[in-house]
Amino acid sequence: MEDEKELNAATELEWTFLSNHGHVLLCIAREPGIRLRDVAERVGITERAVYRIVTDLEEAGYLTRSREGRRNRYEVHTDRRLRHPVVAHNDLSALLELIRRPEPPGPSEGA
Repeated sequence: MEDEKELNAATELEWTFLSNHGHVLLCIAREPGIRLRDVAERVGITERAVYRIVTDLEEAGYLTRSREGRRNRYEVHTDRRLRHPVVAHNDLSALLELIRRPEPPGPSEGA
């Protein structure tokens, strides 16, 4: 229930620090076998928009898609440079490392 509240709050924001491309890529990096329908739900965009973003990411060399049975599996190429000139000196692994850091333990979990 708490996750649902956070998702609803996130999708009602006027802006975020990451674009939909960044959110889609992060979902796939966390779960390479994720369905695009599930990515769409998490990011708060349509499945069609997710498909277009995945196509963009594939064409730019950030993802490779392969079939495993009836499902797609994605490989994220973390050695690719970020696209914007301000951050182009970093590769994708730097961004993912920053975002995927584990959360610090809460007060009830101890240090």
